[in-house]
Amino acid sequence: MRNRLIGTSMAGVMAAGGLLALSPLQTQQAQAAPPGDRTVTATLFERPYADVGKICTDSLGPAGYGYVEVSPATEHIAGPQWWTSYQPVSYRIAGRLGDADAFQGMVSACHAAGVKVIADAVINHMSAGSGTGTGGTQYSKYNYPGTYSDPDFHTCRQDITDYTNRENVQTCELVGLADLDTGSDYVRSTIAGYLTGLRKMGVDGFRIDAAKHMAAADLQGIRSKMPDPGFWVSEVIYGSGEAVQPDEYTGLGDVDEFRYGTHLKSAFQGGDLSGLQNVADGKLAGDKATTFVDDWDTERNGSTLSYKDGDTYKLANAFMLAHPYGSPNVFSGYEWSDKDAGPPSGSDGWTNMHADPEITGMVGFHNAVGDAALTDWWSQGSAIAFGRGAKGYVALNNGDGDLQQTFTTSLPGGTYCNVAKASPDNCAGNTVTVGDDGKVTATVPAKGVLALDTAATS
Repeated sequence: MRNRLIGTSMAGVMAAGGLLALSPLQTQQAQAAPPGDRTVTATLFERPYADVGKICTDSLGPAGYGYVEVSPATEHIAGPQWWTSYQPVSYRIAGRLGDADAFQGMVSACHAAGVKVIADAVINHMSAGSGTGTGGTQYSKYNYPGTYSDPDFHTCRQDITDYTNRENVQTCELVGLADLDTGSDYVRSTIAGYLTGLRKMGVDGFRIDAAKHMAAADLQGIRSKMPDPGFWVSEVIYGSGEAVQPDEYTGLGDVDEFRYGTHLKSAFQGGDLSGLQNVADGKLAGDKATTFVDDWDTERNGSTLSYKDGDTYKLANAFMLAHPYGSPNVFSGYEWSDKDAGPPSGSDGWTNMHADPEITGMVGFHNAVGDAALTDWWSQGSAIAFGRGAKGYVALNNGDGDLQQTFTTSLPGGTYCNVAKASPDNCAGNTVTVGDDGKVTATVPAKGVLALDTAATS
């Protein structure tokens, strides 16, 4: 598991034209607590920044998350749909999720809770039309006053049609969005200025949206213009036979491993989990892969499991947090029936998956076992169990009935708390005993998890 620890950051950024500029009068240092073994990210999709700060304090920090990923910090097109956040019209923080003050407050609160901040960065494109942005900017496609004008965009003014053609994928337009010429020195400098502004506000790293649609060399060119680019994870969706492949981007940082979520859906809905022992096969190297059960795109296109799959979805997340492959990202969005629907306006309607006790218990498990190797694999149709050396053991039952089994573990003998069901400091009724021979006899309920680690014993 790689170390994402990133250095100090400076607070105090104000809007200046279309970019973010450091205010010389504000030089207070904001240092996040080192995450140590905290390597799990929670994506709080479309959560207002003020709410994210409170969630870091109340939930993410205490649960042991190391990172929170937040939705784009730009002024964007007006409209209630979620995807309006992904059509920027300037690089001011003036969207529906909050202004620069709210964003700065969020970063400070998360850092105080020991949680680092990853900002979703939309830098491949601007909008698909014209109008007035959420911060009052008047714009038209290919003309964004103070930021970009017509020569700053690729000359292919047509939609992408051929994913086997690299030039088509990386210079034409993604669903009609004005495609920035990221080979241009001016465009690179402008994007680097925006990202550097966020770094100076304390942002620790970036998720690069639509990275597949920008040449890796162009992205490296942007990074080279930043004094400290921080941690990057690139969104590159794998496609068999396509011209652009995920491993091209590993030199920039981590890469989203979309094959992981589709693999988990196939296994958990197919009834046989045994193949998950080798879930890493055919995918990115584990030290470069960001793993996730779903994200906002895949939950809507049906390629992965989602919160709509109930207990099976939670089981898949538990597996992700228990298995050593990749760096896990827990997706926490909102309930929807209309695929275009934007986020709730109040406290109701969020899935709050990041705070589900079964998920937070497994975040603790993930932190406790660290980089311990996969051991003691056992499988039986819809049930699997495996160890993480002498530090942890987990059993998952995706069946419709209880699983009664004696498992062979590498754990030292003792009484353990099932952290998938209870907090170690309040584990009455949820303890199991591991014998001196490492064996444990337990009942794992239907759609249930047994998770034991050496940080939760009595």
